[in-house]
Amino acid sequence: MFLLVSESARIDNIGMREIVFDTETTGLSPAGGDRMVEIGCVEIVNRVETGRHFHAYFNPDRSMPSEAEAVHGLSTIFLSDKPRFPELVEALLDFIADSPLVAHNAGFDFGFLNHELGLCGRPSVCTSRMVDTLSLARSRHPGAKHSLDALCMRFGIDRSQRIKHGALLDAQLLAQVYVELTGGRQIGLGLVADMQSLDVAASASSVKVRERREPRPHAPLVEELNRHRAFIEKLVNPLWSRFA
Repeated sequence: MFLLVSESARIDNIGMREIVFDTETTGLSPAGGDRMVEIGCVEIVNRVETGRHFHAYFNPDRSMPSEAEAVHGLSTIFLSDKPRFPELVEALLDFIADSPLVAHNAGFDFGFLNHELGLCGRPSVCTSRMVDTLSLARSRHPGAKHSLDALCMRFGIDRSQRIKHGALLDAQLLAQVYVELTGGRQIGLGLVADMQSLDVAASASSVKVRERREPRPHAPLVEELNRHRAFIEKLVNPLWSRFA
C-alpha cells in the first residue's frame, strides 16, 4: 500500500518544514538480515501538521518472525503482495526532501532507513538531520517513562486507536508529542505570515462559532420556597441563629 495525500500542497519559503516518521521492521538488526516493512511520514510546518503524509508497506522478501508480528500485526502473507522498497524509494525521497527527520529512538529508524537505501544503491540520509524525541523527552523529564504511550498519557494525547504498533498512526501520535516537547501547541501561532497559503483546510476540523445566547432566568418556584422554609424550621439551633 502506498499513500501520499495532497501532493498539490507545496510548502515554499514560508516556514520550518519537518518530517515526523516511524518504521516497522522484521526485527531489531538490519545487519542481521532484518528488513523494514512499513514506513509512515507526517509533514509539519512550524510545528503544525499540514495533512500531507507518506505511508507504505514493503515486501521484505523474507518471513516475518512471530515476535515481530505480535508487535505490529504484519504477517508474511499480508506483505507478500506489497511493493519492494526500491519501487517506492523515489516517492519517499521526494516526500522527505532535505527536511529534518523526527523519530522516537531515531537511531533505530535511521538505521533501517539507511540500510534499505544502501541495498538499492542510494546514499544514506545524514544523521545531522536526525531529531530524536526520546532524547528530548529524557532531557525534559528525567526519570520518567519515555515510551510513546507514556508520553501520550503525559500530554493528554488520545492513543485509543493504538492497539498494535503502526508506522503511520505512531508518526501521527509522535507529531503531537513532538509539538509538546518543543513548546506546546501554541508555538506555531503567529510564526507563519500567511497561514492561508498552507493547504491544511482539508485536514483541519471546521471551527463553528456559536451565537451568543441570552442567560436564562433562574428563580425558585413558590412550592420550592415553601419546602425550603419548612425544612429550615425543623433545624435545631442552626449556626446562623447565633449571629442574629
